[in-house]
This record gives sequence, structure tokens and C-alpha cells, in this order.
Amino acid sequence: MGNETLGYALSGLHHVQLAIPPGAEDRCRELWVGVLGMTELEKPPALAARGGCWFRSGSLEIHLGVEEDFHPNSKAHPGILVTSIHALAKRLEDNGVGVTWDDNFPGYARFYAFDDLGNRLEFLEPSRKTERG
Repeated sequence: MGNETLGYALSGLHHVQLAIPPGAEDRCRELWVGVLGMTELEKPPALAARGGCWFRSGSLEIHLGVEEDFHPNSKAHPGILVTSIHALAKRLEDNGVGVTWDDNFPGYARFYAFDDLGNRLEFLEPSRKTERG
């Protein structure tokens, strides 16, 4: 049963927010812009005063918000769909970011990585089906 019968539908994900410590914006830009190739967005002035930074690639947005008592999430994480997952893994590794492959998610190739602050990130690509004769 879908939620349409309730008079509404959940239609997608606008953004994921991860926490960062105060003053870590430049370290975050190195990964999200420099390595992953996302575009930094200008935050609205009222929100910019709080620190942090926002990034976009296609319809995916990652918001990084400052927490004074920052502790990285070792379990909670965004699951980011990608194409050419092996090329992404190589790019991360070439830039000093370790990746850990996990084949326990049927239908997807996936790996985990941690940002420079210790936040867990998951990258997934749907597996290609092979025709059997």
C-alpha cells in the first residue's frame, strides 16, 4: 500500500545533512568540491551566519551544518547513488580516502568511505543484469 491513499506522496529527497565541527568548511570543500566535483551553493544569509556549507550535483544536495559538540556519525550515513562506481572508488583512493567494499546489498555494487571528519558515506550503483542463454 502506497501513501497516495492517505492523500499525499513522498516524492523524493531534497538533501541530506551531515554535521561538521566549527571551522571545518575548507576541509569539507576539499572532498565535496575538489574530489567529488560537486558545486558549492550559496546559503541564504540567515543560514550562512551559522556556518557550514551546501553542495549540489544534479538533484542531490549535501548540507553540512556546524555542531559545537561535533561527533562524527559512524553508522548513520547518506546512501548516494552513483554511476561508474569503480572510477569513483579509484578517485577517492587516489586522493587518500579509503574505501571498503560491501557486497551484502543485493542488486547493488557498494562501498563505504569516511570523510576527513569521520562521517560515514555510502556509495551505491545498481548492478548490471546479465542475460543467460
